[in-house]
Amino acid sequence: MSNPYIPILIMAAMAVLVALGGLGASAILGPVNKNKVKSSNYECGVDPIHHDADVGRFPVKYYLVAMTFIVFDIEVVFLYPWAVAFGKLGLFGLVVMFTFIALITVPFIYEWRRGGLDWD
Repeated sequence: MSNPYIPILIMAAMAVLVALGGLGASAILGPVNKNKVKSSNYECGVDPIHHDADVGRFPVKYYLVAMTFIVFDIEVVFLYPWAVAFGKLGLFGLVVMFTFIALITVPFIYEWRRGGLDWD
């Protein structure tokens, strides 16, 4: 009898080969034009190289928008399967989901207080 994991190992090996082949081909065939603009960091449309000495850090608004997306994305990912299997989970599922909602409310309140939901 053959091992049932052999096709998975072959697929993983092929994925590694394709990934390494793409990296190798881009390193060999790609242009090498290094300059200050291409080497600099890019942060959500904000120029990270400030020309004024008095300009401070990046606005925290960009990070709060990203955190909003992550919090609500994770919430939907967990709420959808729970809603599908709600009848089978019973009281235990209800308690676990209320705990999850309480835990997900903490970053939401933090973001709200930091001004992440003010769009002015």
